[in-house]
Amino acid sequence: MLAHGLADLSLRPLAAAIGSSPRVLLYLFGSKEGLVRALLARARADELALLSRLDGNGANLRAVAEQVWSWLVAEEHRALLTLWVEGYGRSLVDPDGPWAGFAGATVEDWLSVLAAAQPPAHRDTAAGLAEPTLVLAVLRGALLDLLATGDAGRTTAAVRRLLDSVL
Repeated sequence: MLAHGLADLSLRPLAAAIGSSPRVLLYLFGSKEGLVRALLARARADELALLSRLDGNGANLRAVAEQVWSWLVAEEHRALLTLWVEGYGRSLVDPDGPWAGFAGATVEDWLSVLAAAQPPAHRDTAAGLAEPTLVLAVLRGALLDLLATGDAGRTTAAVRRLLDSVL
């Protein structure tokens, strides 16, 4: 999946790569779409594990945003993040397919963690409500740019510039 993405997913090569057969995959997952749902559920579980490590560590919003960006910019996560972007996009264009709800759920997951990093008294103010969305929008935009260009230096500078000016 990481090497070929969702668009080129074929059960035969996937089964061969893991030492199985297409019939076993169909038995286990019911269909190619069921396999995709299971893979996206696994990716979301991994994302939630990352978020749980960030959540509750007593950091402020800026520190959490910096930790998230450090994870996103790491070279070893590029293939996974490219797959995530593909799933996110498919969730938007095929809202009733196997990707249904994936994009919206990830937005809510990330906003919850970012909001939890804010002081409680600030969290429900107008500025406090807008800050997690702003940080998330910048992180996702910078991630898309990073994946398109590979320019970690420029995208990291942009993220830091936003954090310096807003938080």
